[in-house]
Amino acid sequence: MKHTLKFVALGTCLLGSTAMAGTVDLSSWGAEGDGSWALQGVNNDAVYQSINTPKPAAFINKIDSQGAALSGKIKVDNPSGDDDFIGFVLGFDTGDFGSATADYLLIDWKRNDQYVSGWGDGDKGLSISRVSGALSEADAWAHTGAVTELDRGTSLGNVGWSEGVEYTFDLIFTASAVQVKVNNSLELNIAGSFENGSFGFYNFSQAKVTYSGIEENEAVISPVPLPAGGFLLLAGLGGLGALRRKKKS
Repeated sequence: MKHTLKFVALGTCLLGSTAMAGTVDLSSWGAEGDGSWALQGVNNDAVYQSINTPKPAAFINKIDSQGAALSGKIKVDNPSGDDDFIGFVLGFDTGDFGSATADYLLIDWKRNDQYVSGWGDGDKGLSISRVSGALSEADAWAHTGAVTELDRGTSLGNVGWSEGVEYTFDLIFTASAVQVKVNNSLELNIAGSFENGSFGFYNFSQAKVTYSGIEENEAVISPVPLPAGGFLLLAGLGGLGALRRKKKS
């Protein structure tokens, strides 16, 4: 059975700070889809994905993670010059890559634009998408079909990651808001109604990626103003009450 991270949601504001820092031991996490994940670090606070995954792959914490703020570092050490997807999943359940009833968020970052026959165009840059249903390679590559792109990074939306560069990330995930910072710069900031589920690292067709120095915090709500469209969206959702765990299929 999955455990739940508990928190209190206050109003309809986005998130701006964190508290209760703690190092994450990744030894209880698990692999989903293709991929070869190896724990690293004295305290198992890093994981290395070594292969060029032919299908989407994830390494998830297997707990309901709404209310969590997670931070750490990402680095691609890839002398072969591959240029595909790294990132995260939010609200992910075991088996979701192949599930027709899956509903989770995908945050992915591609190094270069690339066309693949049968899959279409994979666009460079950082984006956040909603995945509804089973995730095919073509959907994951071109953000089509089961993948609906919601937004692109403020400054990295059309900028790829660089080989050999270590990036810091800070990510906050609740039922009504998601924020992602890269190198302390706010890149993604969206409001909506999001399913609970696991947090995880994501790879697709990209080898030699290290996620390290992972810390987990409790998200703290602060009054960061929403854009006008965000207020309309939240108003349409009605008041936020007690959050419940997502019903499992």
